[in-house]
Amino acid sequence: MYAIEMKHIVKKFGSFTANDDISLCVRKGEIHSLLGENGAGKTTLMNILYGLYGADSGEILINGKEVHLKSPLDAIYYGISMVHQHFMLVDALTVAENVVLGSEPHRGIRFNYEQACKEVAELGEAYGLYIDPKEMVKNLPVGVKQRVEILKALYHKSDILILDEPTAVLTPQEVNEFFEVLKHLRAMGKTTIIITHKLKETIKIADTLTILRKGRFILSRTVKGADEKELAEQMVGRQVLFEVDRKEMPKQQNIALSLEGITYYKRKKVILNDISLDLQYGEILGIAGVEGNGQTELIEVITGLTHPDNGTVSLNGELIKEASARRILDLGIAHIPEDRGARGSVSAFTLWENYILGYHRKCNYQKRGILDVRRVRNIMKTVIDDFGIRCNSTENLMKELSGGNQQKLIIARALSQSPDVLIAAQPTRGVDIGAIEYIHEQLIRFRNQGKSIILISADLDEIMKLSDRIAVIFEGKIVADRPVSMFTIGQLGSYMLGNAAGEVANGEF
Repeated sequence: MYAIEMKHIVKKFGSFTANDDISLCVRKGEIHSLLGENGAGKTTLMNILYGLYGADSGEILINGKEVHLKSPLDAIYYGISMVHQHFMLVDALTVAENVVLGSEPHRGIRFNYEQACKEVAELGEAYGLYIDPKEMVKNLPVGVKQRVEILKALYHKSDILILDEPTAVLTPQEVNEFFEVLKHLRAMGKTTIIITHKLKETIKIADTLTILRKGRFILSRTVKGADEKELAEQMVGRQVLFEVDRKEMPKQQNIALSLEGITYYKRKKVILNDISLDLQYGEILGIAGVEGNGQTELIEVITGLTHPDNGTVSLNGELIKEASARRILDLGIAHIPEDRGARGSVSAFTLWENYILGYHRKCNYQKRGILDVRRVRNIMKTVIDDFGIRCNSTENLMKELSGGNQQKLIIARALSQSPDVLIAAQPTRGVDIGAIEYIHEQLIRFRNQGKSIILISADLDEIMKLSDRIAVIFEGKIVADRPVSMFTIGQLGSYMLGNAAGEVANGEF
């Protein structure tokens, strides 16, 4: 029996068709993976199922009965919940308070907190989601916060769970624990849809999959016997290269960037704890760690957005600890920000305006001290061709581009300046498999030219694939620093969780 049937769904935004006659069937009690590039229509289709959007045409059946979902409240009524990539939790509340929010048990007119804790504990026990209901959410690691979100869905009697990129910020150990939760939910008869771009995880955990491309249905099939490369080709519409040409670089004696004893406090709390790192020319140094362990502050110290309380930063032997962000750019350190919206671009600016952000004072963009708009637009046209940026013209606004194409422009801006050092923070976050392939090629090409990269990424496959050396950061301190060949993915994840010996408790991953 099908838990979900979406038939001939059409959804348009103006002249753009996001979903073009898509049909999706998901059996009761299975894990179904929804795959596709950015802009393929995956999230739009699931937002329709969750009642956030209304379809222009088509029908939806839940357990064989047609339903009309006009809001998330309607979806919840029919047993559908959605766990978004960015968790919808209140950090200042406890686990129990977050789970029962909106459906609180009462004793008379007062909130019955002890009853809420009891119900949440029983629910966690029943589904293998063991969490202290009285723990503050702000104190929980990312993987446990995700369990709280799932408990919220189960508390509201949901039989159908939609999970948007559920493993995006999890360590390998947390991914394995999360998969055990999914298996337990499946055994209890729950139906799960995972929106993801991670093919390995789809093959490992899903029962069936559906691929969308450019708003259209491509195929549905069982996962058994699926090949990762074939699935990628169906997603993108062409052959996708999974390996990168990372040639061996000659041993370098010259150090491009050096950090010595970097310590940084925020509200009297140690955020960076005596960090020392050397980055050589022709090297990619991967920084691995669970998000929130000091990566953002480390980026800000190197790029001049903040200054450390102790320690030194040197570029080619020159101290730059107190240099401004503008001076850092001029000295030859380029930056791909981890948040392309907040730090990497201005959504209401044109493409050519975004391309010169931070570099608009350079003489090759000016004529007699005045910005040469015609020249910049011509340069932008070449960049669009060279980097494969999909747009109509240089006058497109940044917000009109897909996430992957926005990222390509930001990377083009950084690499086109021929910097000595590139700080690449989450360079492929939120982009599809085709764009990931292209971005990886550009980073390796830059490294093969003898340049240096610090790569900060929550994607451990990306860290392992691109890095020459990996440093693991935990609670603001470097707990391991060695060549990539000396790590397994399991050891890496173990260090990220604070295991100083890097031991893997439950076997390799």
